[in-house]
Amino acid sequence: MNTDMEDIDKLIKEMLTEEEAKFYDDLDEQTIFEMIGGLYKTKNRWIIVVMNIVNLIAFGLFIYCIVKFLETENTNELIKWSVAGLLSIMVASMLKIYSWLQIDKNALIREIKRLELQISSLANKK
Repeated sequence: MNTDMEDIDKLIKEMLTEEEAKFYDDLDEQTIFEMIGGLYKTKNRWIIVVMNIVNLIAFGLFIYCIVKFLETENTNELIKWSVAGLLSIMVASMLKIYSWLQIDKNALIREIKRLELQISSLANKK
């Protein structure tokens, strides 16, 4: 299956102009680090930065809640620190999920652009 995809990619690159071929190469699959870096190249990069700051604060609060939970002996305080710790780790988890969804969205957009480029190159050659 992989050789078929490579053959198709080679055929498409042969039909494209030099500029289109460069654009097509830029749409190739990315590593996970390139995907994470891609979050900071969008129009909404400021919200990703703010989310990362809030995520660090929430995780720091979670660590603080764990320390306080282990230090206390009063049952009411144990409940309060455990609930605060759970809420802070839930905030951090939700922010991570949102980031992963953005990474998935960017990958999907990249694949749609590849399909559009393939369709347009095939339409121009006929």
